[in-house]
Amino acid sequence: MVPKVSTRWYSPRLRQEVLACRWGHAGTPVLLYPTAGGDAEESERFLMMKVLGSLLEAGRIRVYSCDSAAGRLWTDRDASGAHKAWFQNRFDAYVTEELVPAIRQDTGEPGVEIIAAGASLGAFQTLASVCRHPEIFKLGICMSGTYDFGRWMGGAHTLDYHYASPLHFLPHLPEGEQLTRLRSRFLVLATGNGDYEAPWESFWVADALGKKGVPNRVDIWEGYRHDWMTWREMLPQYLEKHA
Repeated sequence: MVPKVSTRWYSPRLRQEVLACRWGHAGTPVLLYPTAGGDAEESERFLMMKVLGSLLEAGRIRVYSCDSAAGRLWTDRDASGAHKAWFQNRFDAYVTEELVPAIRQDTGEPGVEIIAAGASLGAFQTLASVCRHPEIFKLGICMSGTYDFGRWMGGAHTLDYHYASPLHFLPHLPEGEQLTRLRSRFLVLATGNGDYEAPWESFWVADALGKKGVPNRVDIWEGYRHDWMTWREMLPQYLEKHA
């Protein structure tokens, strides 16, 4: 088993304690977002580190993960849509202003660029990270993505939601440094077409990215369902090719 290093700190942006973990000793940093209700150790429990073992042991990648603080709130039926979207932006600030500096300090490379990856709701976080912060994230591997969060907004469309949702802010992203940098990045939109998958949402994202000249590709995995077995097949192949 690949050794794990865990650390926990109180995030002033999230106003809660958050766990972060690392697997691997060298190589390209990969920030692997959990699914909706997952924690930093979810991917290990579902054997993702086992299938990534050869890449980790060879020092090609080191994988980081954190608790899905925002994901848990998105699926909380008692929280308002406005609060969910507000908290999503706090989570984005936690990632960029707390977690990313910690990753860069751990690697010893202050400006190192990071690969983002995630499945299901984690694919949304991956897409958002690359689109909002292309100066940090060089590649996004989005697996079995859920990208339209209007279903969890209760009919509201707040300014926080607009800026949190790539499907909504991308069409209005002006020419400038962010878009120029984003056009030098790449997003893989991998999805099955089996049970509980929504491949049409990946095509919605591809259309929004393509209209802005952002390189991307939709990969349809025939017969694969929305499940960890699928993601354990996908992620090693993409990291083998791109990391």
